[in-house]
Amino acid sequence: MANHQNQPDPNVPQDPNAINIELPEDIAEGQYANLAMIAHSSSEFVIDFIRLMPGLPKAKVKARIVITPEHAKRLLAALADNVERFEQTFGPINSQPEMPSFPMNFGGTMGEA
Repeated sequence: MANHQNQPDPNVPQDPNAINIELPEDIAEGQYANLAMIAHSSSEFVIDFIRLMPGLPKAKVKARIVITPEHAKRLLAALADNVERFEQTFGPINSQPEMPSFPMNFGGTMGEA
């Protein structure tokens, strides 16, 4: 009997530009983060997603993502588009008037989100 696990479904049109993305179960669960620290160099952006709990002096980085400047700009545009669509559906997102300041320096130019 032939193994057809890797055969494309003939009833589903195949897009030659499609990317098959695998989402492992442990990653699919997600991580909660309420702070992002961003640093960059001339060739990459480093985004640390952090969970900061009230009353605790220590916070944990839950994920670190390293991307190119080009991908950072595309991420910025994608986030702006998604926030706009979210607000059209659910109304304005309340935001803090000013970002908190943290005395951390990762050795490069830094932004906060």
